[in-house]
Amino acid sequence: MLSRRELIGLGAAAGLASGCAPLAARLRHKAPLDAFALPAGPTEPAVRLFGRAGFGHRPGDLQAYAADGHEKTVERLLHADAPEDPTLIAQISRLEAFRMNADEMEDLHREEVVRQLQQGAFLRSVYGANPLKERMVDFWTNHFNIYGPKETCAWRKGSDEDHVIRENALGSFPKMLEMSARSPAMLAYLDNERNVSGHANENYARELMELHTLGVDGGYTQRDIQEVARCFTGWMVEERFLRRKGTFRFDPDRHDNGRKMVLGHVIPAGGGEADAQTVLAIVSRHPSTAKFLAKKLSLYFLGERHPRVEGEVAEAYGKTGGDIRAMLRPILFSPALLEGSPILKRPLDLVASALRALDASTDGSRPIQEHLNAMGQAACQWPMPDGYPVKPTAWSGSMLPRWNFAFALAEGRIRGTTLERADLSKSVQVEALLGKKPDAELLQAVERDGLGVALASPEFQWR
Repeated sequence: MLSRRELIGLGAAAGLASGCAPLAARLRHKAPLDAFALPAGPTEPAVRLFGRAGFGHRPGDLQAYAADGHEKTVERLLHADAPEDPTLIAQISRLEAFRMNADEMEDLHREEVVRQLQQGAFLRSVYGANPLKERMVDFWTNHFNIYGPKETCAWRKGSDEDHVIRENALGSFPKMLEMSARSPAMLAYLDNERNVSGHANENYARELMELHTLGVDGGYTQRDIQEVARCFTGWMVEERFLRRKGTFRFDPDRHDNGRKMVLGHVIPAGGGEADAQTVLAIVSRHPSTAKFLAKKLSLYFLGERHPRVEGEVAEAYGKTGGDIRAMLRPILFSPALLEGSPILKRPLDLVASALRALDASTDGSRPIQEHLNAMGQAACQWPMPDGYPVKPTAWSGSMLPRWNFAFALAEGRIRGTTLERADLSKSVQVEALLGKKPDAELLQAVERDGLGVALASPEFQWR
């Protein structure tokens, strides 16, 4: 949810944005023409960094990288303290899914809430002032995946994204893990509301160890799953009359207070709510968690396994107690980031990077969401707890809808999304898009058939 200070600070921007979303998009400050010019020297490192540590470069990013160098640029991305565009805040504030409590949204249709969640997540990926933070929000949203259309999850997902994921995206993993465990959206999605003494439901316990911490080969057993489930009995969502519905609640009457044994650790009887907190401490400190997260981060940012980098990431986790910035430094400073094999853009990467590079305007509404849906990556719509896949093979079947998006964007056929820089030549548009000078063949094709050719080209499909 937006803070009171953010809402008060919107001022005139919020008032102007309270009409139609396309108007709010047009109020954004457009990049000056000279920001589209390529800097002297190689641009591949900058394009690669902004494509991996964000959702692609924007006008001016390549020049800033050339002036500051890799190390200073990475540290700025890690710091992530740039103020957000007031117009972006205004657009997000108009969405009930991000500004209302779960119990206040009960009159809204589930599909409408999911649509707003998708719109808000997309706007932030395109216009967010801190690209690495937005990239990590995407990573953790999939790591702690919640399927929006399930039961009451949609009404609770906005709060989860803001307070569990966004507030901790570059902070402490153990803190985010505990907040996720208490998240009403997560408790509902993984059925922990049904986890009571004498009838333990193992769904959350299993995913906690398999997907959130230790990994499938992390050294736990089926008995560990059963014992962890017992520890989390009574962790549920408030639904009682005259109470704040939709918030976390621990019910001692539904908790199994017996003795438990988890991963070799004895949890004495009578611990109550602290039983589950002990479990979270055990799994967050386990060496398998450091290794599992190091592997996932390496695959996400580098596209393939790098044992040396993974070892450094796992070591950083252990030394800092799970500080996410410390874990990212070995990856972002690794030669593999700039010199390794390219990664096929997932649909969100493709769409967001196109709009960012061309300084496009979008309201993030249904028409552009339909393109993401056709490509297979609509936010909140992955039903399994493992999140959208990272491997390129998972997205190789989406080429036709990718091309359809490319030409629809170039030809102005996506309502609410426009390329407004008519003052740019086609050659400059292609250079801005690719971050390098195009070869003569591609430029001739663009001159003949339009910018959609460049958007659909192999050069732009990879990052």
